[in-house]
Amino acid sequence: MYSTDYSSRKNIIIGVFLLVAIIFIIRLFYLQVINSSYKLSADNIVLRKVREYPPRGLIYDRYGNLMVFNEAAYDLMVIPRQMKDVDTSLICDITGIDKLTFEKKLTKAKRYSYYKPSTFMKQISKKDIGKIQEKLYQIPGLFIQTRTLRQYPYPIAGHLLGSIGEVNKREIEKDNFYKPGDYIGKSGIENYYEEYLRGKSGLKIVEVDVHNRLKGKYSNGKFDTIAVAGKDLFLGIDADLQLYGEQLMQNKKGSIVAIEPKTGELLALISSPGYNPNLLVGRERSENYSKLLKDTLIPLMNRATMGTYPPGSTFKMVNALVGLQDKTLNKFTEYGCKGQLSAPIKCTHDHKTPLNLSEAIEQSCNPYFWNTYKRILENPSYSSSHEGYEHWYENVTSFGFGEKFKTDIPFEVKGNMPDNKYFDKLYRGSWNALTVRSLSIGQGEILVTPIQLANLSAIIANRGYYYPPHLLTKMEGHDEVLNPYFTEKQITSIDPDNFDIVRTAMLDVFEAEYGTARWYKLDSIKQCGKTGTVQNPHGDDHSIFIAFAPMDNPQIAISVIVENSGFGSKWAAPIASLLIEKYLSGEPQRKALEKRMMDGNLLQGDNNNNQH
Repeated sequence: MYSTDYSSRKNIIIGVFLLVAIIFIIRLFYLQVINSSYKLSADNIVLRKVREYPPRGLIYDRYGNLMVFNEAAYDLMVIPRQMKDVDTSLICDITGIDKLTFEKKLTKAKRYSYYKPSTFMKQISKKDIGKIQEKLYQIPGLFIQTRTLRQYPYPIAGHLLGSIGEVNKREIEKDNFYKPGDYIGKSGIENYYEEYLRGKSGLKIVEVDVHNRLKGKYSNGKFDTIAVAGKDLFLGIDADLQLYGEQLMQNKKGSIVAIEPKTGELLALISSPGYNPNLLVGRERSENYSKLLKDTLIPLMNRATMGTYPPGSTFKMVNALVGLQDKTLNKFTEYGCKGQLSAPIKCTHDHKTPLNLSEAIEQSCNPYFWNTYKRILENPSYSSSHEGYEHWYENVTSFGFGEKFKTDIPFEVKGNMPDNKYFDKLYRGSWNALTVRSLSIGQGEILVTPIQLANLSAIIANRGYYYPPHLLTKMEGHDEVLNPYFTEKQITSIDPDNFDIVRTAMLDVFEAEYGTARWYKLDSIKQCGKTGTVQNPHGDDHSIFIAFAPMDNPQIAISVIVENSGFGSKWAAPIASLLIEKYLSGEPQRKALEKRMMDGNLLQGDNNNNQH
């Protein structure tokens, strides 16, 4: 028999066991001393992850006046898994809810997650949070999370500033930055610049004892991340001018838009009736929004950017400029007027006849501009009036009509400027200047927005160019222009020299003996303007006025529309003149006029007026 020596094998087996033991010891040392991930899992019952919400960026006006700031608010959070054998009556007592509401809220939280925190009650005030905080140690699973709410020191500019609200399912699916219970800009500036205003959330891990009492940071905050505040915004809005304009428009329907011609910065964007933006903050937001939504005066509609109106006589200057550009018109061109007996378009004014161009603008003579328009379309340089209309259309749309400006203007619509195809379809190709004559005086199919009218005034002030109207001027941490398009000069098809006679005629509207706004002349400021009385098939005519000032160095261009109020000189013109005086002089001196405008109530007995 053979003898076998197994001693060497024994040593190998012992070595293997020792190696395995050493590996286990090293691994245990790593897991228990160096790596704390398993310890974290074990400690989850006493650790709480608290999301740190960043303060939203602040919003200032052009002079650094604070328009929107943050105020502390509190959410009561719940972790359903930890809510065992809780005193329901105690929770109902400190929160002010009934048992049925408690059950609904808890069920909703469980549907979201049994283990993750979700909102039980949101936006609790400082006053109420103290009572809840005193009793929380008795209620496992509930804790307080600090948030912020928007506040508005000026109760103005609700439409342009916008509001924030809780994210919906669609918004969460669109951007994984948001979680249920988060807030997002819903409208206005808050919505357009949401990405910059919202900041970046942080995370804090804290230790909690079995009585739901906070013990401190976990691992001295080693695993915490810091919330980053949102960017501050600076708007071109003049808060004092905005407030003054809203006061002038109280108890009236309409809008005011004021622009700085040299930059396109919006100085005021007013829609009336408006609303106090503080109404759409906090726990009352839903109830107040519902009330505003049901209001027959439609205060939630931004008439300055969404209202569409025929431009009326303010459009006569566009036709004059196209005629001057085409050389079918010059400053000496005269046309006769028979007043009410004029045809095919009658005149609403009694004045001298014949008139030249400057006198026609000053007197707002309808027949003069019908003849001007007719000569543009029937220019012998074109083969037909259809070709003439196409050329007219190209000139007119270079002023920005019929298109959106596509800047940060909230809820903008483009209005309507009909092209050849529209009339070919409507009249089966058989139409001419006479068929579409209403366009000569800014009526018919033409629809413009108040912001487009203010931009028309800026174009005339600038002698033929404009910058796209916009709200933002700068952002914290961004020295460069955030959107270069805002500073791109848009040049119309009209030569600068052709604007001189129109500008002089607009000055005469205030300063000439028979100017339609002569009652509102200012000795210290050369104002240029144009009245408009717009036919309204749904009720009384609309009062419209556009203006800019001073004539030689324009600093403000403005449009005012007061719905269902008659002649442009009655309401829109004095309101525009007061705003010009306010912006350029600081304090209007015409107190009697100011009082008449502020006290004027055009809504009495008006519970359901038709709107554009």
